[in-house]
Amino acid sequence: MTSPDQPILESPAARRPVVTLLRLEGLAAVAISAALYAHAGASWWLFAALWLVPDLSMLGYLAGPRLGALCYNAMHTYLSPIMLAAVAILLHKNTLLPYAFLWCNHIGVDRSLGYGLKYPAGFGFTHLSRLGKH
Repeated sequence: MTSPDQPILESPAARRPVVTLLRLEGLAAVAISAALYAHAGASWWLFAALWLVPDLSMLGYLAGPRLGALCYNAMHTYLSPIMLAAVAILLHKNTLLPYAFLWCNHIGVDRSLGYGLKYPAGFGFTHLSRLGKH
């Protein structure tokens, strides 16, 4: 049995205090993205309606853990919404910015709760922790 401070061999998750910093980073992303979303003036009904859309990427797990992890990670890395925001700014399509902020918010909440990027070993193996029963 491993202690919470030891990495799990099947899932090279980060250890404390690194996990704490990464979770706080997620919380900061939540606050900043919510403030930017509010500043953009977009509908909070839209926010509520679309907030879980990135989790549709979990459907990739129906094809197996390797593809599932790939799909999940593509939708749960900050790189994707940052690229959307950059494209929106470069193309002067400010109507896309609230979607990027909402997407960052979703990722930030996940990270602050300990749901990290997935390893192909299975859904419960993340870079922040091992989910579920050990």
